[in-house]
Amino acid sequence: MERNPIKKLIGIRGMGQVLTVTGGLIVLCVVFSILNPAFSSAGNISNLLRQIAPILLIGIGQSYVLITGNIDLSIGSVIGMSCMISATMMTNGVNPWLAVLITIFCCLIVGVLNGVLVSQCKLPPFIATLGTMTIGRGIAQIANGNYNTGSIGDGARGFRDFFYLGRTFEVLNTIWIALILWAIFFFILSKTRSGRHIYAIGSNVEAARLSGVSVGMTTIKAYLVSAFCACIVGFITCASTGMGAMDAGTSYEMYAVAASVIGGVSTLGGQGLLLGTVIGASIWGVLQNGLQFANAPVAIRNIVIGIIVVVSVLLDVLVRSGKRKPKTS
Repeated sequence: MERNPIKKLIGIRGMGQVLTVTGGLIVLCVVFSILNPAFSSAGNISNLLRQIAPILLIGIGQSYVLITGNIDLSIGSVIGMSCMISATMMTNGVNPWLAVLITIFCCLIVGVLNGVLVSQCKLPPFIATLGTMTIGRGIAQIANGNYNTGSIGDGARGFRDFFYLGRTFEVLNTIWIALILWAIFFFILSKTRSGRHIYAIGSNVEAARLSGVSVGMTTIKAYLVSAFCACIVGFITCASTGMGAMDAGTSYEMYAVAASVIGGVSTLGGQGLLLGTVIGASIWGVLQNGLQFANAPVAIRNIVIGIIVVVSVLLDVLVRSGKRKPKTS
């Protein structure tokens, strides 16, 4: 007799929390729609989805790293690097798509450096990525001589359309980019050997090593995903403003952690689903957007998000600590 498909779905590790936070997301949407009907208008929904897209992207990258049992604090600075390096090149006449390729290469170097420092040099991930966070922000500042860039110009119109302004099948390109990259990284994490290795080293790094998993290479791959996603968000930021800003991406590492842990990715490693990251990013976006419609000050919005992140991590620690507690006869 075949197993009930609903029970099979619920039985997937981490799916219980995903379903729980999905219920929370629905409640938030209903509440904000009641408080202000404009929240559920077509125009605001489109705007909300475009706000969620970059948070989802950095949430994907942070999720990969968190599942390995590490953390990436350099995400915001990589966004700033991406925005400034690409904008500086475009304002100096470099072909926009060549600028994109060069910028991706520069950002991936940060990902490799993070992975090497954590896996080969054995630095605590907090310290390693705190260092690269500072370095990345410095690179963003010197890219254009410690100044924000001017307009990237009409020559970069195709770049702006692709990453922010344009639509495909009436859906904003920013949303398409987030969905396509999510689908690719979801497949890698859930259906490939590399994905299984990421979960393995997060669950028990020594057991994974003894099983033949290349811990160093797997860690580097996770940080590469994080750097790549942050780089794409840098392009989106540049395309949205039409210029490079040295402070682009500030505090985005916090948003990435929020999207991940609210969606059920464990800060202790080895557990989490990218489906949950979608819900976590959506909750972040709905809270920010809904509280804005409710005329809540920015400070209150930040406090609410911070409390939710702390509670999410606390619940994860308590639940996993309880599971690990040895049974007594």
